[in-house]
Amino acid sequence: MSVLRSSLIMASGTVFSRLLGIIRAIMLAATIGVTTNAADAFGVANQLPNNVYAIIVGGVLNAVLVPQIVRARGHVDGGKGYIDRLLTMAIVVFGGITVITTLTAPLLVSVYTNGWSAGQLALATAFAYWCLPQLFFYGLYTLLGEVLNARSKFGPFMWAPVLNNIVAILGMGAFIWQFGLDPTGQRDVENWGQGQIALLAGTATLGVAAQALILFVFWKKMGLSFNLNFNWRGVGLAPAMRTASWTLGMLLITQVGGIVQTAVASKAIGGREIFADNRIAIASVAAMSIAWLIFMLPHSVATVSIATAYFTRMSTHAMEKKFDELKNDLSDGLRTIAMISVLATAGLIVLAYPISRVFVGEIPSAIALGNVVIAMVVGLLPFSYVFMIQRAFYSLEDTRTPFIFTLVQTILNIIGSVFVAIYVEHIWIVVSLSLVTSGSILIQSVLAFLMFKRRFGSLGHAHLTLATAKFAAAALVAGLIGFSILQAMGGANPGAFPVLSIVASTLTCALIGGVMVVVYLLILRFLKVKEIETLTEPLMRLLGRS
Repeated sequence: MSVLRSSLIMASGTVFSRLLGIIRAIMLAATIGVTTNAADAFGVANQLPNNVYAIIVGGVLNAVLVPQIVRARGHVDGGKGYIDRLLTMAIVVFGGITVITTLTAPLLVSVYTNGWSAGQLALATAFAYWCLPQLFFYGLYTLLGEVLNARSKFGPFMWAPVLNNIVAILGMGAFIWQFGLDPTGQRDVENWGQGQIALLAGTATLGVAAQALILFVFWKKMGLSFNLNFNWRGVGLAPAMRTASWTLGMLLITQVGGIVQTAVASKAIGGREIFADNRIAIASVAAMSIAWLIFMLPHSVATVSIATAYFTRMSTHAMEKKFDELKNDLSDGLRTIAMISVLATAGLIVLAYPISRVFVGEIPSAIALGNVVIAMVVGLLPFSYVFMIQRAFYSLEDTRTPFIFTLVQTILNIIGSVFVAIYVEHIWIVVSLSLVTSGSILIQSVLAFLMFKRRFGSLGHAHLTLATAKFAAAALVAGLIGFSILQAMGGANPGAFPVLSIVASTLTCALIGGVMVVVYLLILRFLKVKEIETLTEPLMRLLGRS
C-alpha cells in the first residue's frame, strides 16, 4: 500500500472523527458553556487523562512499538510471543497507573489549578474520578492500534475514535434531554448532583473504552490473537525498555510543563468577577481545550496521517540500514505536511472568530476563544515539523535526541508561563500562554532540524525552505483575499453575518475557506510546486475513472 493511499485512508477516518468531535464540543459548549466555572472544572478533569495520552502517543509507545514490532515480525512465531508479552505488560502498567492516578484525583486537581473556590475544586475532583479511568483505555487503544499500524493496517486506528465520539454524543444528548442547557453558567458549581456528574463524565470515559475495545475486532479479522503472558524475560523486551527510558524522562518534563501551564491558565478565572459587569469573557482552561481541538484538526488530518504512514516505512529503512531512503521519506513528508499546514494556519487565523462562534453562543466568548485560536495556530507548522522529525528519530530507536529538544522547549515554556502569571492581566493570560507555546515550539523545531542534520547530514534544506516559502506566499495571498471577503461581510462585529449564528458562521467558514483553498491551489499550480501534483493526481485519476 502506498504512503499516499495509507495517508488518505487515515485522513478520511480522522476527518469524520474530528467532525463528530466538533459536534461533540458544540454540544458540550451549549451544555456547560466555554467561559464558565463548570466548563473549566470539567475541562481540567478531562484534560488529566488526555495530557498523559498525548505524551504516551508522542512518546513511550510510539517510540518503542513500531520499530520493535517490525523487528519482532522476523521471529519464528511472527512476533506473537513478543506482542503477547508486551500487551500483557502494558495492561499491568496502565492498570496500575490508572488506579494510582484515580485514587490521587484530589491531589492532581489541586496541582493543575490555582485560586479556585472549594466548590469548583470539589466539582472538578468529582469529574476527575470518572474521567481518569480513560488512561487505561487510551493506553490499550494506542498499543492495539500500533500493532495494526506495524502491519500497514492503518484504517482501524484512525476510525476507532469515531465510535468514541458517537458514544459521547449520545451521552451528551441524554444529559441535555434530562438536565437541559446551561451555556452561560447559571447552574452554580455547588448545585451539580452525582447523577449529572456521572452522566456527563461517565459517558466520556465509556466512549474511550469503546474506542479501545473495538480494535480487538480488527485484530480478529487479521487473524491476530492475544493471550496473557507474564513471562517477560527472553523475548527482547529489555531493548524496548532501554529505548523507552529517555522517553519516560520526556514524559515527566512535559508533564511538569503541562501542570505549570494549566495552573497559570486556571488563574484567569479570577478575572471573571472583575469584568463581570463589562460583558467581557475571560478565556481559561475550557477555552484553551477547545482552541486545542481546533488547532489539532488540520494536524490530525494531515500531519498525523502522513507521519504515521511514513513511520512504518522509515522504521523498515532504519532496520535495513537504508538511511538515504529514510531521509528521502522524511523530506517528502515534511514538504507535504508544510503544504497543508501553511494553508491551515492562514485559514484558521482569518476565520478564527466565525469558527469560535460555532462553538459558543455569545460574541464576547467567541472573541475570547478566537484570540486563543489565533495565538495557538501560529505554531502549527513548527509543531507539525517537530512531530514528523520525532518519528524519524523514533524509527532509528533514538529517543535521547527528542528528549533533548523537548527538554529545551519545556524549559522555555515554563519560564514564559511564569512570566505570564506574574505580568499579564487575566483577560490575556491564555492568549499569552498560547503565544509562549508557539514560540517555544518554533525554537524546538529549529533545534530538531539541526540535531538531525548533525547526525545524518542535510535533508535538502534549501529545497524544503524554497517549497515552504512558496507555500507561505500562496497562503498569504489566499489569506488576504479571505480576510477582505470577511470584512466585506461585516467581520466579527455584533450583528454581522459571519458571527450572527452557528449556521451563518458555518456558511461563512465554508465560503471563505473554499475561496482560500482554490486561490492557494491555483497559485501553487502556477508556481509549479510538485507536491500539489502528488496530492491531486490520485483525485484526478479517480475522476477520470468515474
